[in-house]
Amino acid sequence: MRADALPTSKAAPKTEPWLRGTLTEVPAEQRAILHALELAREDIVRWCDPLSDEELHARPYGLASVAFHLRHIAGSLDRLLTYAEGNSLNSAQLKRLAAEMLPEGGKEEILKEFERGLRFASERIRALDVTIWPESRAVGRKKLPTTVAGLLIHCADHTQRHIGQAIISAKVLLALRKHPLS
Repeated sequence: MRADALPTSKAAPKTEPWLRGTLTEVPAEQRAILHALELAREDIVRWCDPLSDEELHARPYGLASVAFHLRHIAGSLDRLLTYAEGNSLNSAQLKRLAAEMLPEGGKEEILKEFERGLRFASERIRALDVTIWPESRAVGRKKLPTTVAGLLIHCADHTQRHIGQAIISAKVLLALRKHPLS
């Protein structure tokens, strides 16, 4: 599909966030993570804008729904940053984790939840001084070893992994509009 034929009502920026010369007041390490979150936001606006509430929850060919990916990104950022800050997950975070796959909520609500998750994650990433990045941290019930840097870098790569999956689901759903299965 040609780039100018993409099914979206929002124009995509010509360059990715990391190539725009933005966030120069932020240390390079944090800037890279913040740019990954900014790209995630832009990709979701681009690909989810044309989807209906029903399509957001659809699971074409057994793929996870776009709604799941958006909720999972917001929730996982919260959880990863909780560990980076040296804390354990609380019961509310565990409850949200258990509900990520539920087909609940409309498009507007889910997109707002996603946006709030990205905004809060960005604030928390900015608040973590790069001098603590080498510090050890433990993840999950098994207390798996990592560092603050490992957690922050995983915020970027995990988010981008799920953005890619959400885009694939969105593309499949948009293609099914044009060529429904009989």
